[in-house]
Amino acid sequence: MNNSLSVRHLLGIKQLTPEDIQLIFHHAEKFKKVINQPIKKVPSLRDITIANLFFENSTRTKLSFELAEKRLSADIVNFSSSGSSVKKGETLIDTVNNILSMKIDMVVMRHSSPGAPHFLKENTNTVIVNAGDGTHEHPTQGLLDSFSIREKIGDLKGKKVAIVGDIKHSRVALSNIFCLQKQGAEVMVCGPATLIPRNIKELGVQVEYDLVKAVEWADAVNMLRIQIERQASSDKEVPNFPSLREYSNLYQLNNEVLIKAKNNPLILHPGPINRGVEITTELADGEQSLVLQQVENGVAIRMAVIYLLASHIKR
Repeated sequence: MNNSLSVRHLLGIKQLTPEDIQLIFHHAEKFKKVINQPIKKVPSLRDITIANLFFENSTRTKLSFELAEKRLSADIVNFSSSGSSVKKGETLIDTVNNILSMKIDMVVMRHSSPGAPHFLKENTNTVIVNAGDGTHEHPTQGLLDSFSIREKIGDLKGKKVAIVGDIKHSRVALSNIFCLQKQGAEVMVCGPATLIPRNIKELGVQVEYDLVKAVEWADAVNMLRIQIERQASSDKEVPNFPSLREYSNLYQLNNEVLIKAKNNPLILHPGPINRGVEITTELADGEQSLVLQQVENGVAIRMAVIYLLASHIKR
């Protein structure tokens, strides 16, 4: 197996080859063994400095990247736009260049603007990892979701995965679609018509508006939360559905849906979970749920990505 990715940056799943994905999974399996040992650290990147630039609020992703970097023995610089010179009008490029002048080797960035990591790549010489850009992509989430399903049901070729919820505003949905398809899986999206992008069928996915039918079809169901914070800004506060109660009546994953569907698929959720809205607590914490495995696998996947991209750093 080749030990080098075909890309210098992880900007999105779209740029990865199926071989890249398998290589990341191969290393994630090895790193997962490391983080379950008494000594959860390896010296692989002890001469590398990584800056975590989060221009948008994050808890799970930020902590997961930090832990992955520490497990690899990298030096870490954390940046948050809150309280920084960004609030004083400093541009993204000026902010990043000031940080890079401190001899940073790699940047992990989350930004509210789609394409921000691509813009950064064109204007700097450092290695970039996209930790989520607006409603565009969230590549490490797509990778860890697929990895979690693979652990349970093996090769994803021919397997069926339904992504349910706010597809229109979700960067997780797009990365999942690309990642699953590159592994040969079939993908279906399900949700209210107002939350399904108009031309999404062009990506080769099926569209279903009935949750029971989607669950009945699927080997795994990835439940997405309603992206209220993005809906308000992108849709000028025009409601996409009458109320959260109405949404839950039609698109909440619960035991009643599973009984009607006569199916018991694997259940995933990228978090944060709005319990009682898109999924019940009983199912989120149930036997078919992979939610906690997703969190653990997130560290292993991010260790693999950072480790492999570090080979592109000019020493």
